[in-house]
Amino acid sequence: MSRGKNPKRKSAKTSAPRQRQILAPLNILILAAGQGKRMNSAVPKVLQPLAGRPLLGHVLLAAAGLAPSQVVIVHGHGAEAVREAFDTALVKWALQSPQLGTGHAVMQGMPHIENDALVLILYGDVPLVRERTLVQLVGLAGPRALSLLTVKLPDPHGYGRVLRDKRGQVRRIVEQRDASPGELRVNECNTGVMCVPAGLLRKWLAKLRNDNAQGEYYLTDIIALAVRDKVQVMPLIAEEASEVLGINDRAQLAQAEAAYRLQRCRELMSAGATLVDPSRCDVRGVVDVGRDVFIDVNVVFEGRVTLGDRVRIGPNCVLRDIDIGADTQVFANSLLEQSLVGRDCRIGPFARLRPGAKLADEVHIGNFVEVKNSDVGKGSKANHLAYIGDATIGAGVNVGAGTITCNYDGANKHRTVIGDGVFVGSGSMLVAPVTLGAQATIGAGSTITREAPAGRLTLERAQQITVENWSRPVKVR
Repeated sequence: MSRGKNPKRKSAKTSAPRQRQILAPLNILILAAGQGKRMNSAVPKVLQPLAGRPLLGHVLLAAAGLAPSQVVIVHGHGAEAVREAFDTALVKWALQSPQLGTGHAVMQGMPHIENDALVLILYGDVPLVRERTLVQLVGLAGPRALSLLTVKLPDPHGYGRVLRDKRGQVRRIVEQRDASPGELRVNECNTGVMCVPAGLLRKWLAKLRNDNAQGEYYLTDIIALAVRDKVQVMPLIAEEASEVLGINDRAQLAQAEAAYRLQRCRELMSAGATLVDPSRCDVRGVVDVGRDVFIDVNVVFEGRVTLGDRVRIGPNCVLRDIDIGADTQVFANSLLEQSLVGRDCRIGPFARLRPGAKLADEVHIGNFVEVKNSDVGKGSKANHLAYIGDATIGAGVNVGAGTITCNYDGANKHRTVIGDGVFVGSGSMLVAPVTLGAQATIGAGSTITREAPAGRLTLERAQQITVENWSRPVKVR
């Protein structure tokens, strides 16, 4: 099947055909054996990244939403790397070698397919197909009906054409290289995605021939065989052309990335978020937003992110696996990952929350402050140039500029405990393990190695001296 050129614009919406009740088990067969020569990469095509996940990973995610009884992946080029990348996936594997076309690929996977199943055929390099589209497609198939996903394109060059009769019934699919001039003018194109009864599929695969321009076994030839056997072909036109994008080179990969980004951003805006520029926001995971969330430009979301009501994210921030409470503001150029942030906090600019950071409500983490594996109590502040690592900080604490919790002795990590209401002066070194009692005050420039009593001033400073008759060294010329 030829899917060499990609659709660029949304196709016209059509009324969906009537769906059938499905009683047969669903098996999903994913064709993922392609080499992807045009990628010019040592990485197999289906492992190329899209929004932080391999192309094949997107397809598996959509497949999982249909709760199939089994998933079979037909792999070929880079087989070992592909299997290793998905070694925990609950799938069966079939090897296609040599690679003699899509029909031949399906033949390799059929020994794993249940005899009474409906077989949904997907492609490892078509990552944006939506779960709801696949549910609709499967619903159109049955014991004497196969369903076919098609798309209408303004420029169909490179795609197989779907040919219908005067009554609008699908008769066959012709590939680009085998099409006549009249057939090339058809703009309804084959996506390759279809759902077929397993018994009929086995029968038709046995009849495929490779007497065509490419010398391959075309899966699309089963459409004409179905028509000949008076089996109903139920077409479903994709609502959006972007969901059937096939990825063959890096330009098409970038095009798919843009389509994915726009789709995710539309979902965020529908959920109540304002995006200053959807073309400059990357969603590479699952993002849940409350109402009236504001997201500035060049923000990247990875993993699972939750933003409460009225959260504001400044420009150039990266948020990864984080939960942020309502009314919190994250200022520009901050990196937040694997952390929990309470309500009405202020973070940044240029702040970093590393894994294990837990901020209570109304905490301020300012510019060039890093927090790692630490609990920071309500209303506490570290506004400038500080490192807080492996610490437990109470409520209402002030951590002065340049303060460091010295938590690592070269072999082990140690914890710093700071009680409620402590004031830590600027430039202090807190050498863990150490405890600062509630309401203690640490004088600026101190190196604290022992417990600081509650409610007392503790400081440690070397005697300041001035050396008389001293001259600054001069470079010898």
